[in-house]
Amino acid sequence: MTPARSNATSVKRPSDSYPPIPDGVSAEPNVADIGRRINTLRNDKDLSLGELASQAGVSKSYLSTVEKGSGSRPGAAVLHKIADALGITLADLVGREINAEPHTIPDELREFAIEKKLHQRDIDMLAGIAFRGQAPKTKERWAYIYNAISMSAALDHIDR
Repeated sequence: MTPARSNATSVKRPSDSYPPIPDGVSAEPNVADIGRRINTLRNDKDLSLGELASQAGVSKSYLSTVEKGSGSRPGAAVLHKIADALGITLADLVGREINAEPHTIPDELREFAIEKKLHQRDIDMLAGIAFRGQAPKTKERWAYIYNAISMSAALDHIDR
């Protein structure tokens, strides 16, 4: 059985602006490449160095060092925190494709995603939602579900 193909090609992912790695080049991104990528993505989101550092839970000076490509390559845990703060996947951050079985993206979800400029990871998360075996059928239901999930994230930060 052939896996379903995603039809969300019209939704631009952050990694789409970076060319694939040519043949014969190391598949392991170097520190300078990662730094440039973080800097570009941060600026695309109009975040200051301090804002991203705070959101990622790393020091501003460390993030600056990473963006400049100096020092050692950040570990996966740090890169994951930076990717989360940027609203992208770790694969997008390091410019690598992760081949998982894709979900089919319903037309209504694709339209909602384009209107709201959702990140690919949010689209993928939503595409996996089904209530009693059925995906939402309208843009309004997709918006309601997305907004409910987004608003519920604030509950994780409430002091108890």
